[in-house]
Amino acid sequence: MSALAVSRLLRSTVRTQLVPVANLTSKPAKHNITAGEQAIALTVMFVTILGPSGWVLAHLENYKKKE
Repeated sequence: MSALAVSRLLRSTVRTQLVPVANLTSKPAKHNITAGEQAIALTVMFVTILGPSGWVLAHLENYKKKE
């Protein structure tokens, strides 16, 4: 590759890329969610995500044994 081609390649990578701005609008919620519903949803999410990892960590010694 010639020095001119390398120079063009470097300039194109350093040049700032213009990203179009998204048109976001904020509106009031269509359905209000109560604190109880939020608590239930968060509990379900935490159990779904942390439950299996907690199980594996709790039984880690059993998994290490070769039987």
